[in-house]
Amino acid sequence: MSAVAFDQKDGWIWFNGSFVPWKDAKVHVLTHGLHYGSGVFEGERAYGGKIFKLREHTERLFKSAEILDFQIPYTLQEIDDACQATLAKNGLVDGYLRPIAWRGSEMMGVSAQKNRINVAIAAWEWPSYFSPAERLKGIRLTFAKYRRPDPQTAPSLAKASGLYMICTISKHEAERRGYADALMLDWEGNVAEATGANIFFVKDGVIHTPLADRFLNGITRQTVIDLAKARGYEVVERRISPDELPTFSECWLCGTAAEVTPVSEIDEFRFTPGKITETLMNDYTAAVQPAEQKIAANA
Repeated sequence: MSAVAFDQKDGWIWFNGSFVPWKDAKVHVLTHGLHYGSGVFEGERAYGGKIFKLREHTERLFKSAEILDFQIPYTLQEIDDACQATLAKNGLVDGYLRPIAWRGSEMMGVSAQKNRINVAIAAWEWPSYFSPAERLKGIRLTFAKYRRPDPQTAPSLAKASGLYMICTISKHEAERRGYADALMLDWEGNVAEATGANIFFVKDGVIHTPLADRFLNGITRQTVIDLAKARGYEVVERRISPDELPTFSECWLCGTAAEVTPVSEIDEFRFTPGKITETLMNDYTAAVQPAEQKIAANA
């Protein structure tokens, strides 16, 4: 991460339909989204000037807003165009984008039906979520104290700001203990996901991953499943008990920020990054390259 505070960076942020200088992109302290977590967001990566699966991310942003009972005041195409324009305006070819929508400050209280829905998009350079050295040998995880909530008690299928509170707590605790991230269980005690990435395991050549019906079904997760099936690997989506961890040989995380990152440890359980992990790391890297770069690479 850059040593420059995020509110002090140079550049431009798309804010409610126009670009404003980065340092001027501010909201009031009584913004509803700050007090009540009434915001939704996306994390996207651009490679070679192209935002990977942009429309899928934009559609999920709109779906998350719908789940939180508000409408984004732009079309899908307008947000797609704004994301691409934000990347270009900041002179980025490879980078990370953060579209976000939230309830404003017109009303303060649990009920905020008349609040304006604000939308902003920022873009900046962000290398791999984990250091190259960590990725090559596999990162270390520990179990999180908090669990992903029951979908009947929280909007678990939305990429909602408030749902990440327990992720921040869990990742901070893991890092204090010398781990790179934390593995979260669902409310029933099954394996769910890491604090910002989905998880996969390998057993006897078969890929296993938790069924994503009680936490976010990541776009990178869906991409990796498609890549694995294209390779002829069997992919099983199911409930996974922590008691099964000793039976798996390989493990990796995946997400827009994490990309595909091998895991070597989850507390006392050990994994060895192997052929399947390496294959899908390489396949994902190839998949995110713009078509013109792929042609040049093969020339």
